[in-house]
Amino acid sequence: MIEQACRYQGYEASRGEPNIVVDGSPNDATVLTLTHWPGYAVESSLWGDLSAEIVFNYLDRLVAGGDGPAAPVVTNNHFDQDGLVSIHTLVRPEESLANRDLLIDLAAAGDFATYRDRRAARASMVFSRRAVGGENCSYDEFTDRLYEECLPLVLPVLLDNDRYRDEWADEDAELSRCEAALTDGVVTVDIEEPLDLAVFTVPEDFVARGGHRFGGQHLAGLHPMAVNNRVEQFRLLTVHGRRYHYVDRYETWIQYRSRRPQPRIDLGPLAEELSAAESGSVSWTASGPSSLTPELGHDGESSIDAEMVLSLVRRHLSSQPAAWDPYPIGEEPTPPEIRS
Repeated sequence: MIEQACRYQGYEASRGEPNIVVDGSPNDATVLTLTHWPGYAVESSLWGDLSAEIVFNYLDRLVAGGDGPAAPVVTNNHFDQDGLVSIHTLVRPEESLANRDLLIDLAAAGDFATYRDRRAARASMVFSRRAVGGENCSYDEFTDRLYEECLPLVLPVLLDNDRYRDEWADEDAELSRCEAALTDGVVTVDIEEPLDLAVFTVPEDFVARGGHRFGGQHLAGLHPMAVNNRVEQFRLLTVHGRRYHYVDRYETWIQYRSRRPQPRIDLGPLAEELSAAESGSVSWTASGPSSLTPELGHDGESSIDAEMVLSLVRRHLSSQPAAWDPYPIGEEPTPPEIRS
C-alpha cells in the first residue's frame, strides 16, 4: 500500500499548502493536477475518460512504487460525483481500490449520465440532491461543506442504497419509466453514424419529467441516464411533437480518451437560421461551444416540421468548422475509434 493517504482541504484554504487538484483547475500551491478538464496536460500513462480513472491510475503507480502522494492535501474547486470519487480515492485509498469499478461507475453516472450498476445511478441521485442549496454562503464554502459531509458517505450510499431510498426513489422510478419507453418502442431512436447523431422521437402526449446531472442540476425531458445509456452518440436531438432540443454531451467538453469525439460546432448561426424560418414569434437560442453541454432549443411550440429541423441540423453539423478543442496544444490526436 502507499506510504500515506492525502487529507481533504477546501480549495481556497489549500492555497497555503502544497496540494493535488483532482477534476478541476490548479491553484497557486498545486504541485500536481489530475483532471480530464480541457487544456491540462496529464501524462499519457495516466489517461482516462474520467478524472476518477486518472486518479486511480495514479494510485496504481504509487502502490507499485511504494511511494506517497506528491502532496499531503487533495482538493477541488467544485462539487460533483467525479470530483467526489477522485478525492475519496486519495483520502481512502485502500477502501477505494477494493471498490474501484463501482466508484468509477458513480463518477460516470454524475459526469456522463451513464451507469452499469444501478447502485451507482442511485448514489449519483443522492449526491446530486444533496448539492442543492448553498444560497447563504459562498460557492467555495458550500463546496467545502459538501465534500466534508459526503466523503464519509460515498461507500455507505453505494453499498447500502436502501438506507437512502427516500433520496433516490422518485427519480429512480422516472429513470425506469423512461428506460421502459425506449425498450418498448414508445420513444424511438434513429442513429446517424457519420454525424455521431442520435435522434429521439417522443410521443407528444408522453410526459418526460427529467432527471439530475452533475451536482444539484436537474434537466427537463427524458431522463439523461435513459438517453445516454441507450446510445453511444455524443450529439443528441430530441423531437417531442413540435418541440425540439439538441445537446452536445459532456464527453465532448473534456479530454475524452476512449475515442476522439467529433468536434463541437458553434450552434449560434443555426439558432439564427431556425428563428428566421419560424412563421410566428418563436425564438431559438444556443449556448456557446465552450459550455459544459451546449444546447440548442426554443421557447413555445415551433412552426417548423421535424424533417426540416433535422435537415438543417444535419447540414450545420456537416459543414461548419470545429469550435472547441479540449486537448492541450501540440498533443497528437489519438486515432479515432473504428466502429463495426
